[in-house]
Amino acid sequence: MSVVDSISDLITRIRNAQMARKSTVDAPMSKGREALLKVLLDEGYIRGYTIVDCPETGFKKLCVELKYFEGKPVICEIKRVSKPGRRVYSSIKDLQFVKNGLGINILSTDRGIMSDVEARKLHLGGEIVCSVF
Repeated sequence: MSVVDSISDLITRIRNAQMARKSTVDAPMSKGREALLKVLLDEGYIRGYTIVDCPETGFKKLCVELKYFEGKPVICEIKRVSKPGRRVYSSIKDLQFVKNGLGINILSTDRGIMSDVEARKLHLGGEIVCSVF
């Protein structure tokens, strides 16, 4: 099955796995997905991820370890902001804080995918990929 928007697919897999109280979730490998997971790992929203070779299909997949605190998921809300049909761009001056600074925006800049905290330090704007709280 082909997926048009791989980032939305990863976000939905994470959201569904947390609602089902799963400890891990698998997703097909792509560089964009790996960059998004690296930001989530650096910000402390997931426990970790590994890249696994899948011998039956010949492709690689990402195995994401979800993080829970006192039985509740650390990611309360994760939603896609910029979609293939409607791209959302923001300069760093116009970028809003998520829940008054308790959450993060993940941006796609010319220097790669990064959190809004890093983008503010580097004074970079870009496409708002998703918001995490």
